[in-house]
Amino acid sequence: MDLLTLLNAAPLLLSLFKSALPQAVATTMAFGQWFASVPPCHDFAFESSSYLVCEVDPKLYSIELFWKDPAGKPYQSLHNLDDAQRAAGRTMLFAINGGMYHPDLRPVGLYVERGQEMANVKTGSGTGNFSLQPNGIFYISQGKAAVRATRDFVRKRPSTEYATQSGPMLVVDGKLHPKFQSDGTSRKTRDGVGVRKDGVAVFAISNGTVNFHSFARLFRDALGCDNALFLDGSISSLLAPAIGRNDDYWNLGPMIGVFRKRG
Repeated sequence: MDLLTLLNAAPLLLSLFKSALPQAVATTMAFGQWFASVPPCHDFAFESSSYLVCEVDPKLYSIELFWKDPAGKPYQSLHNLDDAQRAAGRTMLFAINGGMYHPDLRPVGLYVERGQEMANVKTGSGTGNFSLQPNGIFYISQGKAAVRATRDFVRKRPSTEYATQSGPMLVVDGKLHPKFQSDGTSRKTRDGVGVRKDGVAVFAISNGTVNFHSFARLFRDALGCDNALFLDGSISSLLAPAIGRNDDYWNLGPMIGVFRKRG
C-alpha cells in the first residue's frame, strides 16, 4: 500500500478502530473482573483420591468467619453468604464450612467473629467427631493464621480476630491423630484446614469419600501442614463461582469466607 492510499484510508481505519474500542474495553474489563474473583484453588490428587485445595496467604488474602447476618439470622448457606457479600460490594473468592454446630446452627465450642467471642471454648468430654481428643481451633491472630490443639490454645490464649473450634485434629505437631487407623471404614466427604510453616493457610475438601487417616496424611505428607484441623464431613461444601464450584447445602452453621486484600 502506497502512502497516498494509506492516507485516503486513514479515516476509515480510524472509524473502525473507534467502533471496536468500546467492545475491546468492555471485554478487558469483564476479564479483569473475572480474574479478580478467581480463588487461589486448584485440583489436587493424593493417592487414589482427588481434592480441591485452596492455598491462602494471609498477607494477600483476608480470611473471615461468618455465622449470622446483620439482622441476627444465620446465613444458613454459602450462597446466602455470597449474596450478602455481593450486596455489600465485596467479592468473596470462596467460602467453605467453618466447623461443627448444633441443630439450631449455634457453633459447638469456641467461635470468635471480628474480635467478639460469640461461643465459649469447649474443653470437656463428649461424643462424636468434635470430642475425639485432641480437637482444635483454627484462628486468625494479628493477621496470621494458625491451627492449635485446644489444650495448647487455652494455655496460651492468644488474642484472636476470628476463631472456630472443631474436631478432631488431623495433624498435631507433625503427627497424625493417635486414634486414626489406615484401614478405617468411616468414609465421608470431608473438609479441613491446615497451616504451613510459611504461614499459608491450606483449605482442602475431598471430591469423594475418604477416611480420617487418608485425609490427615494429605495435609501432613502432601500439603506440608504440621497442624491441621477437621472442619466438617458429609455436608462438606465449597462455593467458588469463578471456577464453577457451587455446592449448595443448607442449614450450615459457621462458614469461612476468603477475600482478596486491596493493595
